[in-house]
Amino acid sequence: MTPFSIRHLLLLTAAVLLLPSAAPDIVSDRAALVALRSAVGGRVLLWNLSSPTPCAWPGVNCSPDNSSVVELHLPGMGLSGQLPPKTFSNMTNLQTLSLRYNALSGPLPPDLFTSLTSLRNLYLQHNFFTGEIPETLFSLTSLVRVNLAENNFSGPISPSFNNLTRLGTLYLQSNQFSGPIPDLNFPNLVQFDVSNNNLTGPIPSGLSAKPKSSFLGNSLCGNPVNACSNIKPKKKLSGGAIAGIIIGSVIAFFLILLLVFCLCRVLARKNVRSKDQAVANVKEVEVPAEKTAESGGEGKDGGSSLFAAAIGGAKEKDIGEGDLNGGGKKGLVFFGKTGWNIELEDLLRASAEVLGKGTFGTAYKAVLETGLAVAVKRLRDVTMAEKEFRKKMEEIGSLDHQNLVPLRAYYYNGDEKLLVYEYLPMGSLSALLHGNKGASRTPLNWETRAAIALGAARGISYLHSQGSAISHGNIKSSNILLTRSYEARVSDFGLAQLAGPNATPNRVAGYRAPEVTDPHRVSQKADVYSFGVLLLELLTGKAPTHTLVNEEGVDLPRWVQSVVREEWTAEVFDLELLRYQNVEEDMVQLLQLAVDCTAQYPDKRPSMDEVVIKIEELCRSSSQEPSGDAVEVLDEPQLI
Repeated sequence: MTPFSIRHLLLLTAAVLLLPSAAPDIVSDRAALVALRSAVGGRVLLWNLSSPTPCAWPGVNCSPDNSSVVELHLPGMGLSGQLPPKTFSNMTNLQTLSLRYNALSGPLPPDLFTSLTSLRNLYLQHNFFTGEIPETLFSLTSLVRVNLAENNFSGPISPSFNNLTRLGTLYLQSNQFSGPIPDLNFPNLVQFDVSNNNLTGPIPSGLSAKPKSSFLGNSLCGNPVNACSNIKPKKKLSGGAIAGIIIGSVIAFFLILLLVFCLCRVLARKNVRSKDQAVANVKEVEVPAEKTAESGGEGKDGGSSLFAAAIGGAKEKDIGEGDLNGGGKKGLVFFGKTGWNIELEDLLRASAEVLGKGTFGTAYKAVLETGLAVAVKRLRDVTMAEKEFRKKMEEIGSLDHQNLVPLRAYYYNGDEKLLVYEYLPMGSLSALLHGNKGASRTPLNWETRAAIALGAARGISYLHSQGSAISHGNIKSSNILLTRSYEARVSDFGLAQLAGPNATPNRVAGYRAPEVTDPHRVSQKADVYSFGVLLLELLTGKAPTHTLVNEEGVDLPRWVQSVVREEWTAEVFDLELLRYQNVEEDMVQLLQLAVDCTAQYPDKRPSMDEVVIKIEELCRSSSQEPSGDAVEVLDEPQLI
């Protein structure tokens, strides 16, 4: 062989050796996925097995050159059974593995993570996995997010978690982990939760800055829960002590019954005397409303009258005889055809209960003798002159839209200003999102949240259409009221301009646009920002003024944007929303809209008309039924 031929042969051999061997990687990855499909039960994975490459299979994402599988997303697919050994054998390029919201069970195979050396994101939450966490997990030093919540994992939490130095999220809540929490030190840890396990002992100092909710449902002590000195060792009671406790409890029970019986008799006699005295007062002389409040102010249901609750501090000269007659401008001034045949005296004598204290005053539910329930807001710190105030009320009263809570009547005199609205018994969006967190809570599904967002957007868009200078100025979840069919009604519109300089609405700090310096002068673009925060609240389930991130000085929009930049978008969504399949694309689109609304600069935010159009498109998309098993279910979608 000539030297020339030998040289060419050597070059050819080197070139072959240096060429990337893509085929073996994708072939082995395909074989591992086919083995997984054959091993698990439940819904059949709709993969075209005749295809030589898995890159087009639903839930499978490959590298740009299709040389290997880098992401496997199979959430909510109804998968069941146990993962077999060597499930993901040789998938060394896999970066994201999501099997969340399935019915997979049994222990994780010890070799499950042996080959997953590139894994960054592991989502196994909401399955039925048991046993301890395999030690092979702790060799995956590239892991950034680990979510094993809502399973039946048991045993101790391994100190080997410290090997995962890049970990930013560790969710282990609602399992059966026992023993103490090891001294974990994660320099990049942002999200941590071990609540609702069987953990005992002190909380390590490295985790003491985490929220209290991250440790509840265990027998732990130390910051941020109870101090360890407050937890005393339990002593076993003797039989005699137990018998004494039982006898004492029985005696105490009967004594309490006797005491309650005596109190009821006394209160019954006192009530009869009070009613007799009230009847006598009415017969003898017509008592002004303020006297009634001073003498007890009881409504027909035994509660405080609205007059006692709201006007009790007013001077007699402020409530004159003309006021109680409801005539002219001295009494209630009505808007529209309400069908209400009530006068100011009826309103002030109604039984009342406090609904809440808002930015501009206290709201009451008033029930009249006829059974009609109305909502009454007593304004505070209003320094506006009477003529100007009445003109403003005429403007507010003329606004009429199905997604607004209309102003039905108002009262002005002296230091007292009352606004009368229809009463909506379902309360506010804030109460529904953040009020009841117990087992009896009825979660708001995606369709309901989207419909609420659309209704609120339409109401605000209508306000903006009345003039370029007209804005709401106080958009927040507690001002979105709901009908019995969960239709949104925007309240408190037009009131921001009424409050005096001392009435700083600090309650809306989490919703306020960054350019707003005077809370009484809010532009329509600032309304858009506040509405964007409201959308984030709907999607994340977090209250803008009480989120965990706020404790570190980060508001809700910036927190969401930081999460999105890190490419783990699904972590921002409320867990209650993640239960619903086939809507994650719509959720991401609404999240993108919320991010657009909360842009730092006002001219980069959309108008409310544009917001309405986009939400209407999303609601139409969500109302279309999915086409069965052929619908691809995505996980951790990314913002465009």
